[in-house]
Amino acid sequence: MSDPIVNDLTFQAATVNGSGSQSSNSVLMRAIFKMGIPVAPKNIFPSNIEGLPTWFQIRVSPEGYMARKGDPEVLVALNPATWAADLKGVRPGAAVVHEAAYSTANAREDVFYYPVPFTQLAKTKIDNDKLRKQLLNMIYVGVVAKLLDIPLEAIEHGLKRHFQAKPKAVPINLDAVKVGMDYWDENLQKQDAHRLVPMQGKTDGLILVEGNQAAALGCLMGGCTVASWYPITPSSSLCEYIGTYADRFRVDPETGEKRIAVVQAEDELAALGMAIGAGWAGARATTSTSGPGISLMAEFTGLAYYAEVPVVIFDIQRIGPSTGLPTRTSQGDLAFVYNLSHGDTKHLVLLPGTVEECYSFARDAFDLADRFQTPVFVLSDLDLGMNLWMTKPFEYPEQRFDRGKVLDAAAIEKLQGDWGRYRDVDGDGVTYRTLPGTDHPLAGYFTRGSGHDEDARYTESGEAYARNMDRLTRKFETARSAVPAPIVDAKGSPVAVIAFGSTVNAVEEARVRLREGGLEVDFLRVRALPLSKAVTDFVRDHERVYVVEMNRDGQLYDLIRLHLPSDLVGRLSSIRRYDGQPIPADAITRPILELEAVPAS
Repeated sequence: MSDPIVNDLTFQAATVNGSGSQSSNSVLMRAIFKMGIPVAPKNIFPSNIEGLPTWFQIRVSPEGYMARKGDPEVLVALNPATWAADLKGVRPGAAVVHEAAYSTANAREDVFYYPVPFTQLAKTKIDNDKLRKQLLNMIYVGVVAKLLDIPLEAIEHGLKRHFQAKPKAVPINLDAVKVGMDYWDENLQKQDAHRLVPMQGKTDGLILVEGNQAAALGCLMGGCTVASWYPITPSSSLCEYIGTYADRFRVDPETGEKRIAVVQAEDELAALGMAIGAGWAGARATTSTSGPGISLMAEFTGLAYYAEVPVVIFDIQRIGPSTGLPTRTSQGDLAFVYNLSHGDTKHLVLLPGTVEECYSFARDAFDLADRFQTPVFVLSDLDLGMNLWMTKPFEYPEQRFDRGKVLDAAAIEKLQGDWGRYRDVDGDGVTYRTLPGTDHPLAGYFTRGSGHDEDARYTESGEAYARNMDRLTRKFETARSAVPAPIVDAKGSPVAVIAFGSTVNAVEEARVRLREGGLEVDFLRVRALPLSKAVTDFVRDHERVYVVEMNRDGQLYDLIRLHLPSDLVGRLSSIRRYDGQPIPADAITRPILELEAVPAS
């Protein structure tokens, strides 16, 4: 056996959707995390309910890298339909745990095989006929625990954590784990170099959270009282989490009355229509969807933009166009959402890159929507939204809500009723509004998606229309300095990267790899649209800037080029990845090294 490779591997389970393997993978992931070892899980699943291939990866690294690495070093193969392809995809020296019935004749000779008769063991060792298919997967948990030196105590922790809502399920699953452990002890011997060793100080104080889960908490912390939605992968869990947390934290302790309305609408149009109506009435309202739903919401979005009604819209991006690959990740909605609706529209778009930002941006989106009386989009993606990520616990917000320019009865009386819904009193493009029910005879106005003047009166005057659109542009420019600013890490290198969203993990790892190869690369992460002046300054300070994103057409690349003075446009180059998988670091390092002509180390 070669020298041990410690805490540096990607584990992959190749199974069938609907077989119960997700529970087993969760137990393994939480057991490794319990050992103090950083984990980065990735769930790769099909768009059907049951029967098609599914894969689950757990990346382990002492540095705590969170980006997908790709080809695994440890494979559990339990799907005969993908056995050949899965075996082909592992790295040399990999450990391959597989159903003993699978043939290894004429197979690779540069990997280590651990055949296990999983099906036979399940038939002879598991008495529960109803759960036998699911418990079979727990047998491989036991085998992998022995293979990688995961202590039984860590596995027990993983079981208790995963089944915390069903504690009676722990003993029967633990028994199945021990079947795998016993089989290893009696029949197998370690051959490969990969193993896990407990670490100190790497995961202390960290928790595991999904991006959609974090966003749901952010919505509640942001004062959301209406969430209307229609199910669509990968956004469904966001509003489901809102409902779950609302049952715990938004119920009157004395009366039992819910303090939030969570409504599953009949379709995406209705979902956004409900949210806009609630926002008009003064509630803090949201909806969540993905690309196809965004397409259906275009006209209502234009109404909220032009009538100036606050609403927060989450787009958890997936592959398109059309149905596309509904369970694969993408950053393909950026340009579409930015200008969503017909006519001249530009929207505020927040671009979280971490689960902490999913939480904080969700919370702050409601302030921005109220302050600027407009739709605010929060763009996440399937990878960030549906996978678990290590993070520090979220901070409880200290600041008060910013409801923006709202006139109450006393303010209207002080103005002697001389106010207009769309008058730009302060010169910042943001007008004053009242809420329905304001107790003053002059508080009311007509909310129109058709032409209107400064006093909300219907008009088809071209001059009034132009004035209104120019004011909306001023409001948009005011918002430019209010949305989250870019994060810049610059050390004076002539070479730089710009990226947004969940690509941050691959970019940060790529920067380390490039630095090890002798190339320092600066980094700016865009966190919102409209783009900040800091983006222009960053490009001006660098000779060559690579824009990294997960879409075919280079949408951020194009938006930055439109934003820049013409003399800076030529400094940009585009790096794009659009295969539906989270971008790995080497998809960034390879093209940069080629274009910079720096030999790879």
